[in-house]
Amino acid sequence: MDNRLYDGNEGHPIFIFAHGAGAGMDHDFMNEVAKQVAEHDLRVVRFNFPYMVKRAEDGKRRPPDRAPKLLEAFSEVIESLAPSKVVIGGKSMGGRMASLLAEHPNVVAVTCLGFPFHPPGKPEKFKGEHLATLQKPCLILQGERDAFGSRDEFEHFELSDWIQTSFIPDGDHSFKPRKRSGHTEAGNLSLAAEQVAQFVKEQLNAE
Repeated sequence: MDNRLYDGNEGHPIFIFAHGAGAGMDHDFMNEVAKQVAEHDLRVVRFNFPYMVKRAEDGKRRPPDRAPKLLEAFSEVIESLAPSKVVIGGKSMGGRMASLLAEHPNVVAVTCLGFPFHPPGKPEKFKGEHLATLQKPCLILQGERDAFGSRDEFEHFELSDWIQTSFIPDGDHSFKPRKRSGHTEAGNLSLAAEQVAQFVKEQLNAE
């Protein structure tokens, strides 16, 4: 079984897009965002972390691997695409891992879709300390009412000047809005994909 999915044409600038903790590279959210980002003349590369590769093989649910193993797998994908300079990012946990690899020499910038600042209801278990010292361009797209870090909480987060944030209207952790908000899930995913694509192109064109 191939452990990667590709959207967009070879030769286009590359965005490596990592999945979140609970679902793999072919989850609906991943499929939709990757497809729409690739429509902007970009090459989107997706992969499964090791624990998700095992789940695909035997169907058994597993917790995510520990961070060193996740980072090693992510680094292997970056290096397999060398000498290309890339933008890396991901959904939730995948975005957090990407942000921890910002200093990799082949990485130009990072984008995080739904950064998991803390487990829901546990703001004291903060997982974004390293974002205060990030030294590469980074775009964080966050649902306004994300239980892992809502818009209202951002004023308390210490973020590097290299980080730009954009809030997805009434979105939860997967950018899904409430019906009464007047926004739609499809519209929010399109908005996210458009902003990711614009950011990726700007950063790679600046190289």
